[in-house]
Amino acid sequence: MRRPIIAGNWKMYKTLKEGQDLVTILKRDLYDIEAVDIVVCPPFTLLTYIADMLEASTIGLSAQDLFWEDEGAYTGEISGKMLKDAGCSYCLIGHSERRQFFGETDETVSKKVFAALKNGLTPIVCIGENLLDREKSLTFERIKSQLDKGLQGLTKLDAEKIILAYEPVWAIGTGKVATPEQAQEVHHYIRSWLTQHYGDDTASSIRIQYGGSVKPENIAGLMAQGDIDGALVGGASLKADVFSCLVRNTLKG
Repeated sequence: MRRPIIAGNWKMYKTLKEGQDLVTILKRDLYDIEAVDIVVCPPFTLLTYIADMLEASTIGLSAQDLFWEDEGAYTGEISGKMLKDAGCSYCLIGHSERRQFFGETDETVSKKVFAALKNGLTPIVCIGENLLDREKSLTFERIKSQLDKGLQGLTKLDAEKIILAYEPVWAIGTGKVATPEQAQEVHHYIRSWLTQHYGDDTASSIRIQYGGSVKPENIAGLMAQGDIDGALVGGASLKADVFSCLVRNTLKG
């Protein structure tokens, strides 16, 4: 049985005080949740402060991106080595907004996955199709390409250390959400790809999150599907009461 994981991606929101206030409430409201892994993904400027706040809690800390080298003349970048030192346990890689606005490719995703693993971080690797892909029935083709290239070279042992997040780009921040059946169809395809490349045991152990306008109202229906193991949450993670409710509703799926 795969353990559910809910990760809240704060994106480019929250000052230090706002982030501290949010985490203070989350720690209070979710202290008794033992059956779900809970992760927050603040901006880089908040990581060390939030890490200190989470030290005695069950909530994990993730960065939103990393560079593939440990150090060097790469102005504006941050490395896995630095993120680990800041207190991170996870790192988002290949989020659709990184692909859309900052030139992320499947090839750079692959480099970042290896960098994260090298530094003891759990990569949360994001994949997903855009609206045009969906309308042209190219969803599976797009997903296959992202998996083939983004996970290229991973051994079975490496693959067991990653988390995948399926995020249909057309559902992110739009208020649209894939139906549980649509999401399950793609999650099942991803699981089948993993089985083909790493075998049944490894494929069945890898957690696959859904991301795209996830809310307290729809999380239970998504979690009821056989291959959906949690959610990568955007807007609903920015308010403590909403995110707490979403985490608790995860257990109703």
